[in-house]
Amino acid sequence: MTLLTTNLIAIDSELSNRDIELDPHGYFIIYVDRADGLICAKHYTNVINDRGLAVDPETGKVIPAKGKVTRTNTTLYVGRTAKELCVKIIEQTAPSPVSMLDHAAYLGREFVRAEMALLSGAEYIQD
Repeated sequence: MTLLTTNLIAIDSELSNRDIELDPHGYFIIYVDRADGLICAKHYTNVINDRGLAVDPETGKVIPAKGKVTRTNTTLYVGRTAKELCVKIIEQTAPSPVSMLDHAAYLGREFVRAEMALLSGAEYIQD
């Protein structure tokens, strides 16, 4: 690993530890469907409570950041490329399931990572 690569990984790791505000329009679970050559994004609705935590609108329970949660997605978006998926979600869906610019930027980064994994055969794990 080069010094440049090491430095870039360190920058991303540090930025991944920052506090973020959750999008009140919901969140996405992203994965790669290798059999069909697709990047998939399941959208889930949520409500943000007064403590800034995502809450299941049906049960009122806090949605944990880690661990298994059984919920039904509201929409499944699929695309062959990161750009195609971004256009479908951000430009062609009304009302938009994304209400915050930082959330849109995060999705774009994740979709590119998923596309690279799809093309290279590498494992994709959502950040």
